[in-house]
Amino acid sequence: MIIVLRQGTQQKEIDQLCEVVTRFGNITVNPVIGTDLTILGLIGDTSQVDPTQIESFHCVERIMHVAEPYKKANRSFHPDDTVVDVGGVKVGGSCITMVAGPCSVESRDQICGIADAVRNSGASLLRGGAFKPRTSPYAFQGLKYEGLELLKEARKTSGLPIVSEIMSPYDLDRFMEDVDLIQVGARNMQNFDLLRQLGRVRKPVLLKRGLSATIEEWLMSAEYIMAGGNEQVILCERGIRTFETYTRNTLDISAVPVIKRLSHLPVLVDPSHGTGKRWMVSPMTKAAIAAGADGVMIEVHNDPQHALCDGQQSITPDTFDEIMRDIRIIAKAVGREVRG
Repeated sequence: MIIVLRQGTQQKEIDQLCEVVTRFGNITVNPVIGTDLTILGLIGDTSQVDPTQIESFHCVERIMHVAEPYKKANRSFHPDDTVVDVGGVKVGGSCITMVAGPCSVESRDQICGIADAVRNSGASLLRGGAFKPRTSPYAFQGLKYEGLELLKEARKTSGLPIVSEIMSPYDLDRFMEDVDLIQVGARNMQNFDLLRQLGRVRKPVLLKRGLSATIEEWLMSAEYIMAGGNEQVILCERGIRTFETYTRNTLDISAVPVIKRLSHLPVLVDPSHGTGKRWMVSPMTKAAIAAGADGVMIEVHNDPQHALCDGQQSITPDTFDEIMRDIRIIAKAVGREVRG
């Protein structure tokens, strides 16, 4: 349930109304004070709320019932777009944020060299896997804690905030200390214990869409994090599993405008995992920007042919530089600009 207030409502009136609402039961009131609109989002069992009593308050413009099970992630509860601060980089709003780096951290020279290259091309965030979830137990699993140390070194030399994937809630303290944006991968999108733990911290979270997740399931996973008190969530479309086998996944570009309609959270697109083919990264990046994405996450490797992970979908720094030049034109055409 949403209570829309009249313009000019004073804080004293809001406090009085909140006090009355909470008397109806186990209800949390989430006030959202926007530029042109002030609303009270009611979360919990609102079946016992008496609308006539609420409407008796002079400050109440109208009451709206929300059918979707996700509340905090719902645009109805938060009409203005959310902008998430990642180490000083704003994700969301009018600017487009580019995230780039290797699938996996392999060495100091590799990660530091790539970091400098993508920064010079205009990337704002550096991605790099230290812990790698792989289908085969025999595949390269990442450098783990050594990888985190190398990412920190790359951050120091390049100035780019770092993004890395967490696999276990037991590593949360370490990620809180070392990483600027904690990534939850597709395989952990419905790891609810991990999501609950992330809800208790004050660190931005990048939540990737699950391999076969619906958009509502994806938003409900975001709700788990936000319900715990951490509302710094960024969504990432990375392709879903369909009957098509030509590409690694089916990149659902249509999810971008859908998310923009349903939620206030910023959304990125990962064309590298979405297609699994390096030659498709450029056109899918352009499509994502045109569709309204707040940014793109791209896998960049200095030597894709010898990469320890996902070399077939990684582009070189030179190709990334070409993409950056192209998308600046597209961003301008849709009324936005590329950060960096």
